[in-house]
Amino acid sequence: MGVWQVPSDLVARSRFTVSPMAETVAALKALRHAHVPWEQAWRRPHVDAFREMLAARPAARALVSASFNFRWIADFLTIAPTSPDPTFAAELATVEGLSDERIRADLRATRPEPLAAELLEDGLTGQVVDLLRWVWTRTVEPEWPERERRLRADIVARTAALSTHGWAGALADINRNVRWLGDGRLQVNDYPEPSLSLHEAEQLVFVPAHCRRGWVLWDVPTRFGMVYPARGILVDPTSPAPDGLARLIGANRADILARLDAPLSTSQLVALTGLSLGTVSDHLRVLLDGGAVNRRRSGREVLYWRTPLGDSLVAGG
Repeated sequence: MGVWQVPSDLVARSRFTVSPMAETVAALKALRHAHVPWEQAWRRPHVDAFREMLAARPAARALVSASFNFRWIADFLTIAPTSPDPTFAAELATVEGLSDERIRADLRATRPEPLAAELLEDGLTGQVVDLLRWVWTRTVEPEWPERERRLRADIVARTAALSTHGWAGALADINRNVRWLGDGRLQVNDYPEPSLSLHEAEQLVFVPAHCRRGWVLWDVPTRFGMVYPARGILVDPTSPAPDGLARLIGANRADILARLDAPLSTSQLVALTGLSLGTVSDHLRVLLDGGAVNRRRSGREVLYWRTPLGDSLVAGG
């Protein structure tokens, strides 16, 4: 599975998309074990409730333990989305349609040791559904508007790279072991597995998420995808604008321009700067007219990011 053989017509149908389920699985991974500081900071207010839930539900605790190993996630957690703009309810319904035996087979493929007794009981699929719904409702859904804006900002940036550099450029930094190798070959990880042909596949999607490392999605043989770390999840929202730039174009306008190294929406900028919506819109209009920023619509939002001129202004400041 280290290399996928991707036919040209599948590449032509490939797209970026946002998946609430991928965000939920990423949150579950962070709740289970946070590896880096930003994951640890996010996990801190949720982990006690998560541990209490697992203590009260032995089957859920066994599921969390059995669903992950060092290099693999159980396949029932990595089903590719079936629509261009999926909802959590729709993606959860796909998991709910799996049988208990399918869940057990995926767990056995993930970890070689015998399954815990709680995982051999009837109703295992329901336990998976309840676990995912808990993680979504308690940790992801309250943050979803902000999360979705960051994810769509990443998609806008990569779509811009796609139009300029093709898929090789759009995926150049998507994950450390992912790259186009030429001749229709996409390396998806560094595992010593035989290459996998996607000639029967109907879809190939790329899904940004709040995660440290990505993973593959699939529903063999028709749907495939790849989750990757979204840009901007490590950005310090309090970073000040350079003093020289503030003197040149004004402090508030400089602050906005300095934040646009990755695409942001007007509402994000309002939240980050503390300025009013009208003030942010006025500054963006001036920066846009001056050629310092670009803009593009993504879903319900209009996202802005710096042009090379804007980069030069920030660097010079």
